[in-house]
Amino acid sequence: MKNTFLSILTFVIIGNSLAQGDTLPNNWRLKASYGFNGTQSSFVNWNAGGRNNISLLGYIDASANYIKGIYKWGNDLGLALGGIKDIGKGGMSPLQKTDDKIDLTSNFGLEINNHLYGAILGNFKTQFMDGNSFPNDSIITSKFMAPGYLTFAFGVDYKPTGYVSIYLSPIASKMTFVNDELLSNTGAFGVKGATYDGLGNVIAAGKRFRGEFGAYFKLMYNKEIVRNINMKSKLELFSNYLNNPGNIDVAAEIIFNFKVNSWFSASLNLNLLYDDDIEVRDINGDIGPRTQFKSLLGLGVSYTVRNFNGK
Repeated sequence: MKNTFLSILTFVIIGNSLAQGDTLPNNWRLKASYGFNGTQSSFVNWNAGGRNNISLLGYIDASANYIKGIYKWGNDLGLALGGIKDIGKGGMSPLQKTDDKIDLTSNFGLEINNHLYGAILGNFKTQFMDGNSFPNDSIITSKFMAPGYLTFAFGVDYKPTGYVSIYLSPIASKMTFVNDELLSNTGAFGVKGATYDGLGNVIAAGKRFRGEFGAYFKLMYNKEIVRNINMKSKLELFSNYLNNPGNIDVAAEIIFNFKVNSWFSASLNLNLLYDDDIEVRDINGDIGPRTQFKSLLGLGVSYTVRNFNGK
């Protein structure tokens, strides 16, 4: 994890320096947005009740896009890490995450005709920190590279405007990594679990890798819909040809950014996930595939640097 974090940090620092004009390469459009949101609640003799808490969230959204002649190379990096802690008489509670993501996408294309490209796409996703099952925070549900997802796709990319991209691939590979023994032994995130004897001893350890082959679709939209309100949305679909192709993996995200001034902003993040290979325990204790939903509303400071004019 340390090497990955350093590589990502280097990417952001280089992108930031280039976006500000240091040894600026031709044909590159570079942009990096940094944000930090926080909330704090405190109650003293408050009849309606409440728990003292503090919540912090930091994020980076960076892009590096190259266009020259018939060639197009787009790179996007999204990082986020945030959490909340309750403050009581006994001190602070363990950190409960509110957001945690590493999402890197690279798309290289050759123009076939106007607005249509033959393109190769790669995407990598994982998280920074351990995930826990609250309120029992001793149960680890996820870690760095557990899961980790790597997708490669060959297809066509249609870009009718500067703010819409539609990518379709009939030849795609989705790889799932579960680089943790306890999680892989339970068969988490769709890998094959461990084999046990009658006494509960492990005969064969669980697999830490699962490969899928199928079709991939990605829709992206990024535009200022009204003055000082930008909407960035993404929809990803994957169908595994080899196992239940009708059970489509869905990953959807909508981000609204409300600009107050050059420094202060508010944001609303909505995320939806469905993958029938991921079993989730609901509030009744039942385990099985579930539609996962997350929303985050924050107010804080943000700053954007770019090497071009416009949004």
